[in-house]
Amino acid sequence: MKIEVFADDESTARAAAGMIAGEARAAVVERGGFVMAVSGGRSPWIMMRHLAGEEVPWESVHVVQVDERVAPAGDADRNITHLRESLLDHTPIRPDHVHAMPVESPDLNAAAAQYAAILGEIAGLPPTIDLVHLGLGPDGHTASLVPGDPVLSVTQSDVAVTGVYQGRRRMTLTYPIINRARRILWLVTGAEKMAMLDRLNKGDLSIPAGRILRDRAVVFADRAASGVA
Repeated sequence: MKIEVFADDESTARAAAGMIAGEARAAVVERGGFVMAVSGGRSPWIMMRHLAGEEVPWESVHVVQVDERVAPAGDADRNITHLRESLLDHTPIRPDHVHAMPVESPDLNAAAAQYAAILGEIAGLPPTIDLVHLGLGPDGHTASLVPGDPVLSVTQSDVAVTGVYQGRRRMTLTYPIINRARRILWLVTGAEKMAMLDRLNKGDLSIPAGRILRDRAVVFADRAASGVA
């Protein structure tokens, strides 16, 4: 798995934005559209702000969520809140092309199935996302595929709901749809990620992140996460 190392989180996020823009342009030429799945976190919001300044065929782009916390609309814990602030407010992307996970539903399992159906409408059957952006937690989780949760065993659904993790239940893409993606972009920054990045790079299947396929994946990391002085 290729790892590209940059000086800090800002330059890592900027380079990732440039890579996404290039993938988007190529996908629109080849297939007429581009579907991107985005995770949450500080570095991704920096990446999204840089992406807003790139040359992207926004009219042909759909943005979906990798995962989301079960919280009220507008809550600071919601990834979609920050996604809209960093991208939707600064690009001409159509609002109906930004697809929020329906975590306010009283029936979360039905809502997960509904989101999977939306993915099928915009990314084919079975849904094949053009680019999935992933982060890496210090405990080895990615998306909301967290250690010890039954969601790790889901193989028949593309979207599922987790138990409580860090105070919130989550809705998340599952391994099958993530591993069908045409491209996987890992964005890993911060010294606290160094040990897990090493395990990810070695293909450690004992951590959730280690079960993501590597052949179409690239890691953009800062020096702190990579251990490069």
